[in-house]
Amino acid sequence: MSLQELCIRRPVMTTLLMASLIVVGVFGYRLLPVAALPRVDFPTIQISAALPGASPETMAASVATPIERQLATIAGITSISSTSTTGSTSIVVQFDLARDIDNAALDVQSALSVAQRQLPIEMTVPPSFRKVNPADAPVLFLSVMSDTMPLSEVHEYADTIISQQISQLPGVAQVNIFGGQKYAVRVRLNPDAIAARGISMQEVQAAVAGISSITPTGTIGGQKQNLTLDMGLGTKDAARYREVVVAWRNGAPVRLKEIATVDDGVENERIAGWYNDTRSINLAIYRQPDANTVEVVDLVKKHLPEYRAQVPGAVTIQVLMDRSVSIRQSVEDVQFTLGLAIGLVVMVIFLFLRNARATIIPALALPLSIVATFAAMWAFGFSINNMTLLALTLCVGFVVDDAIVVLENIYRYVERGMPPFQAALIGAREIGFTIVSMTLSLVAVFIPVLFMGGVVGRVFREFAVTISVAILVSGFVSLTLTPMLCARLLKPVDHHKRPNWLLRQSEQVFEAALAGYRRSLD
Repeated sequence: MSLQELCIRRPVMTTLLMASLIVVGVFGYRLLPVAALPRVDFPTIQISAALPGASPETMAASVATPIERQLATIAGITSISSTSTTGSTSIVVQFDLARDIDNAALDVQSALSVAQRQLPIEMTVPPSFRKVNPADAPVLFLSVMSDTMPLSEVHEYADTIISQQISQLPGVAQVNIFGGQKYAVRVRLNPDAIAARGISMQEVQAAVAGISSITPTGTIGGQKQNLTLDMGLGTKDAARYREVVVAWRNGAPVRLKEIATVDDGVENERIAGWYNDTRSINLAIYRQPDANTVEVVDLVKKHLPEYRAQVPGAVTIQVLMDRSVSIRQSVEDVQFTLGLAIGLVVMVIFLFLRNARATIIPALALPLSIVATFAAMWAFGFSINNMTLLALTLCVGFVVDDAIVVLENIYRYVERGMPPFQAALIGAREIGFTIVSMTLSLVAVFIPVLFMGGVVGRVFREFAVTISVAILVSGFVSLTLTPMLCARLLKPVDHHKRPNWLLRQSEQVFEAALAGYRRSLD
């Protein structure tokens, strides 16, 4: 007994089988993440090295060059780029897409261990590296600002309260701060005053480092208790630094305020962030690779009132940029196009078949094939994005072809006077191999797209797999559900019944088109 005959004779089994496909597809759809494009992971590692006070030329020659020379010995590297600024160097190493990022990280660690022997001895902190994905973009930007409070205090609230709590939300990978204004005491030395008192830079540095230390001065031990001496020197107040004694000259102390200007400031005055025309601290929120962009953004926005309640009223939090807006609009537009395509296909089927019962059969196969495809998309780790929705939109015309071919072959036996059940058995048996051939031929068209290499291949892979799965599911539905529905829904044709006016007029149009087509062939 063939598959077609089994489904025709077992309608309950066939119905339950199709219902299970629908249930699995619906659950798969609910679990699918939403993104603009398929996820493409670039194996990229960023190396950071610091030598405070060194010029960009020194960083490039003494730090970046030895590291790059060792990195060049690693296999599978496609590009190495470095950027050197005052006191720091950043090296970005990008590997081939087929390279495993964990193995690449081990090779980079080994190369850094070898290169460290060639680095300046003044580098007390060894170079560090981290795995990055340049394809990942923030899904949400928040601006934290205040009209009355200094930006250093706003930065403190943004860093210690807001970003920490956002990082704990499900689906959030990390929160980065742009335009940070972290508090720092800035000491601007007067060269003439230093030279006049005979004070060296090392003495000033040692004095400032001493008051900045937060380590205990010592301990006092007694018979009943031990006490830790903490002089409370670690301070965030420029006034305390002004009174620091740098050195003694001629029996008198030389304080820091006599040789330098000491002010409250920030660590880096050369970076800034804005919200429109207002200075702000900007938070960039990144999602986890398998997280739903829309759900992550909605979750963060849902908790914004809680974050506003934990900071002073003078601090405001505004949404600077929301990537989910464009994703929602593009997905909604493609979904509308998909629904419109389904409606047009069903309308064309009804226009040519001119039979409501016959139209229902391929019309059921169309949404069933698409819904079942969602389960396969979830199993393959895909997302709802422009490429997969494009595949589903294009496959609307493909998935209905198999059902129409089966329907027409069965219906021609019904028109000859054969009972629908018998016509379904014979017609489905005759057309079974043809359906398999059509399905495999359509899938073969997308095989080259599936095996494309590079970044373009990664982007179009979900497109090729999605449309191939939809076509395969439609072939399965055409061999199972369609023959069963034909045997149950179709009615014997009454050739003695006079057709209505619409059928007569449409038949004349089709006959005229058929006659013209015949003459063109002749």
